[in-house]
Amino acid sequence: MRVKKTVYNSSPGLLRRAIGHVYSKMPIRMQYQIRYGKVFRNTYAFLQRSQYWSRERLEKYQLLQLRRLLYHAYENVPYYRSVFDERRLSPDGVKTLDDLRKLPCLTREIIRDNLENLVARNYSESELRFTTTGGSTGVPLGFYRDERVWAEKETAFITSMWHRVGYKLEDKRVVFRGYVVRSAEKGKFWEYDLLNNQVFFSSYHMTDKNLPRYIEEIRRIKPDFIHGYPSVIAILARFMKENSIEPFPSVKAVLCGSENIYQPQRDLLEEVFKCRAFSWYGHTEQAVLAGECECSAYYHISPQYGITELIGKDGEVVIDEDEVGEVVATGFINYAMPFIRYKTMDLGVHSNQRCECGREYPLLKRVEGRLQDLIVTKDGRLISLTALIFGQHFHAFSRIKDMQIEQERKGEIMVRIVKVRRYSDKDEKEIFQKIQKITDNQLYVQFEYVDEIPRTKMGKRLFLIQKLQIEWMYTE
Repeated sequence: MRVKKTVYNSSPGLLRRAIGHVYSKMPIRMQYQIRYGKVFRNTYAFLQRSQYWSRERLEKYQLLQLRRLLYHAYENVPYYRSVFDERRLSPDGVKTLDDLRKLPCLTREIIRDNLENLVARNYSESELRFTTTGGSTGVPLGFYRDERVWAEKETAFITSMWHRVGYKLEDKRVVFRGYVVRSAEKGKFWEYDLLNNQVFFSSYHMTDKNLPRYIEEIRRIKPDFIHGYPSVIAILARFMKENSIEPFPSVKAVLCGSENIYQPQRDLLEEVFKCRAFSWYGHTEQAVLAGECECSAYYHISPQYGITELIGKDGEVVIDEDEVGEVVATGFINYAMPFIRYKTMDLGVHSNQRCECGREYPLLKRVEGRLQDLIVTKDGRLISLTALIFGQHFHAFSRIKDMQIEQERKGEIMVRIVKVRRYSDKDEKEIFQKIQKITDNQLYVQFEYVDEIPRTKMGKRLFLIQKLQIEWMYTE
């Protein structure tokens, strides 16, 4: 299957369209056989079967998977063999999920310093794939994963999550991510991927001049779902709202991932597209995965994907409602280079609630973003973007096309704004005063007005560029 996909992806556009056309005429069952392998099918079936297990049964499954992972790491991964031996531990000593905390956390610095010793020795070079994180908040992290199973398992988990809001494998998607559309230079800003029933739209050419063509093509495609970065999809939604353009009647939901979605973005997408904006949280490192459900906006942490701990500033597990902690994750997917108690640098808000959907999954009320998504005040407090901006109601937002904050020095921020014609000094004053109020006058604010906010190489629009190095308080 991977060879077939490689041949397809490397083929010229005309040949890809021909292959996709033939593929689309096949029966759905045959398409699945070609498009997805046995690993995907088995994983997807298991997730559908296990999603309503009791919490006790899920924890029993987690403990079994954890013990298997630790035995594998001890026998095959030199770094973990040393970790166990130095602490006079063995995998046999892990009798409960709480025993996982006997092991130290894995940090990005440790990974960079011990990369080769973190790779399992029972994997051949041909079975490994070297990959990197996006690096939007720092130096990208490089690591290895299992070429044989990672894509199929990941696809099974994501598809199972989307299934909660009605997604089926045969559904058609338009995609707004960091995809480079090769025909964009010729004025065609989308590219068909018929083999996967999706159309990629360029995130780099979404100007007021070009967006009417985007909208016309989306109407012609009649997609079932819009999928992509919320910051990019919001560009399309904002343009449609400002120009009183009707929504796409075929769209059942907007699938938002790879970025934190903020409430104003969610409100905008749902207002314009007249459907649910569904969000999930995960990593390239494949150590944690959480997604919303059909009943609520809580992030349901997938217990089949791994074990997720939420660690507070005091180093203890977070247990109180609305308490914030760093996400520390142990993934079950990647045996080629296990991530065990990996400090993600992401902050989550804990919830003890039980969702009415009936899944007994641990819940996050929301994901606050990475540590580098926090603002540092003059007196050293850390303020989240939710508290600083998105938790407040700004009348000025209706007169702002785009916005970005940058911090280079403690207690100071630069607010960049792409304004619309109706924007005035009154709007700047409102933003300034509300930021001062929420921070007790501990943040000096400067404004810069620009024509556009640049995107990252991955096509994302960063709301905050944080140049200070921020550390969570607890240490090992």
